[in-house]
Amino acid sequence: MDLSSKQQLSAQQQIIQMHASLIVLVVQVVQNPSNKQQLNDILKVSADNGWTDLVRVINKIIAGDRSANLQQGLDEEDSVIIGAILSGIQNPATLPDPDGSSGDSTMAAPGIAHMLIQANSGNPQALTMLSTMAEQMSMAGGDMRLLGGIMKKLLDGERDPDILCKGMQASGISLVQSILDELAKLQTH
Repeated sequence: MDLSSKQQLSAQQQIIQMHASLIVLVVQVVQNPSNKQQLNDILKVSADNGWTDLVRVINKIIAGDRSANLQQGLDEEDSVIIGAILSGIQNPATLPDPDGSSGDSTMAAPGIAHMLIQANSGNPQALTMLSTMAEQMSMAGGDMRLLGGIMKKLLDGERDPDILCKGMQASGISLVQSILDELAKLQTH
């Protein structure tokens, strides 16, 4: 596997981990529609934040559509999310861990750091993505919920790990430290 392929795979894994709670919830609703109201609430916020294409395709999946052309016309991030949902429906073992405790959750750090920098420089799409991601994280459990809760602090410039990591377990502390390290690298360039 060449470097470009590895970078693309890593970027896809970051997207999947950042949206793990949404991916898992969609698959859960497909398997058991009793969670549909919680999903509907998330989808409404997502649509209000400009993720209309993603919401439209998720609603098609909930309605039973599993056609190969569902990803056509979607941007890369939405396509990766839909691909992970479809894979999770076929094989639940492929689903990401919404708590971020499986695998190396620090692989999300560069993506989060870049979005924070872009949002701080006035990029409205990055700000929207951070907002949606923080909301999805807040619906997860454990450290992901706490990370979702500190996104605004990170956006506002807070860099004290003692403040940011309050209440987190080792994996959450490691992720926050990785984000802080990435931010420091990006801000010095």
